[in-house]
Amino acid sequence: MDDPRPTEPRLTSLSHGGGCGCKIAPGVLTGLLRGTKMLPVPDELLVGIETSDDAAVYKLNDRQALVATTDFFMPIVDDPRHFGQIAATNAISDVYAMGATPIMALSLVGMPINTLSPETISRILEGGAMACRDAGIPIAGGHTIDSVEAIYGLVALGIIDPDHVKRNAGARPGDLLILGKPLGVGIMSAALKKGALDEAGYARMIGATTRLNSAGPDLARLEAVRAMTDVTGFGLAGHMLEMARGSGCDLVLDWSAVPLLDGVRDLAGAGYVTGASGRNWASYGADVQLGEGVGDVDRAILTDPQTSGGLLVAVAPKAAGEALAIFAEHGFSEAAVIGHAEEGAGQLRLR
Repeated sequence: MDDPRPTEPRLTSLSHGGGCGCKIAPGVLTGLLRGTKMLPVPDELLVGIETSDDAAVYKLNDRQALVATTDFFMPIVDDPRHFGQIAATNAISDVYAMGATPIMALSLVGMPINTLSPETISRILEGGAMACRDAGIPIAGGHTIDSVEAIYGLVALGIIDPDHVKRNAGARPGDLLILGKPLGVGIMSAALKKGALDEAGYARMIGATTRLNSAGPDLARLEAVRAMTDVTGFGLAGHMLEMARGSGCDLVLDWSAVPLLDGVRDLAGAGYVTGASGRNWASYGADVQLGEGVGDVDRAILTDPQTSGGLLVAVAPKAAGEALAIFAEHGFSEAAVIGHAEEGAGQLRLR
């Protein structure tokens, strides 16, 4: 790992909450936004804040719409390049989650200038540039500030045919649910911060968080894909609930089918769980039916904040095989059917 100079603090020591684990809890966020008055929404704004979707979508003409999003956070790892790469990959994911093709990015940079060396900060930016090169897009500008904690992320822009936009709402009863990446990043990050994650575990964590969700545009071209989002800071349960509420149906999760990063269950059982997991449950647990046999470790994984997590797709059963093949073509061999949608009022049920 490319660690900072010995005279510098660990990046994670400058962070009160790393990666998507530093998101404001969904219940708190709802309260903050309640009563906020917005200007009248133009007809061209196809997707705004109404269902807490991954990005805004603005129609330019009959064939093109602009997708715009931003995401930034504090260090989840100590390696500067990896931090930058993870943060940029995570930000670009929201473009893919709408089904769009990224076109460019702007950097958002807040760094403790008197604490971190120019070399360390440059390596963070280099990691972000690596992710953007992998996505085939330029970093066309940005903004920097001197801050107490290290903060890095992107404004990411994409383009899409308006007819292919996939929202986090639109799932229908009978649809199958596919998850593109295994869970457990938050738990691994908690273990890393306490020195309990071995090199093999760290490699698995980096492999998951730096893998671009590039399957999004190909999935969006399938008419049978009804809804799509990515699983990030609110955990699998939180983002499934957003899809359930936006779609006006219940989602049923087959917990035994959910892919996990190797070693995650043991780490969670040993107590390596983020504070964000508990905050997530406190915010939305009332709308989750856990079912028999689901224990504390299961709940911790279910609510675990995923940094740069996988795509969650609702697809008609007839096209599930085709959707899984697209995931495989883009390197997501772990993608799996994890449940289905049923008639209901917007809840999540485990079986």
